[in-house]
Amino acid sequence: ADMIATPLSDGKFLFESVARNNGAFKSIYPVADTIRTISKGNNLLPESFKKILNEGSYHSTSQILFDRKNLKATLSDTVFTNARRQDVKSRVDTTISLNGYEHCIISAFYRVRNMDLSGKKDTYFSAVSGKKRYSLRVIIYGKESVETDLGKFDCIKVEPVLGDDGAFQASGRLFIWLTDDERRLPVLMRVKIPIGSIKGELVHFRQGNAQ
Repeated sequence: ADMIATPLSDGKFLFESVARNNGAFKSIYPVADTIRTISKGNNLLPESFKKILNEGSYHSTSQILFDRKNLKATLSDTVFTNARRQDVKSRVDTTISLNGYEHCIISAFYRVRNMDLSGKKDTYFSAVSGKKRYSLRVIIYGKESVETDLGKFDCIKVEPVLGDDGAFQASGRLFIWLTDDERRLPVLMRVKIPIGSIKGELVHFRQGNAQ
């Protein structure tokens, strides 16, 4: 998986998360997921969110458009019969009200990276996910040392909790280790699920216009 932040004009950022699997498992259960968010301002509030999923035989496109002026968000979730997205299997459209400062999942991730994590006091802010508005709680566990293939890092361990769904995903609890410096690199992520855990490590990073 790759996460890229690209500066745009007018103080906006394009955040992208791209996930692909490889090796033998790709032929059994191919995964090609892309998430794009355009955010603006110091708080990185999103203007739009788009999630394109291709996982095995499941193909969907979800979109959230944030209307800050009229305090509403328009959500659409479309499931297709195949990856070409020519035939619609189902579609759900929803409009929800906003308080004015809601994030999406991707902008929330970058917002957490920019937060002051020096203390251990939990932080709360609003987020929109699926078809609802949630209270996003960020639990700060403190400093821990993490060793990966890239080396040893001094990190701050956090857990984002989205409403009553447990974490960013309802399937388990998500823990993130961010480097304890100005870069806030996510060097390790671990998801606890009922049958075990899933671990993701940072294998490379690049700084510049895109990072």
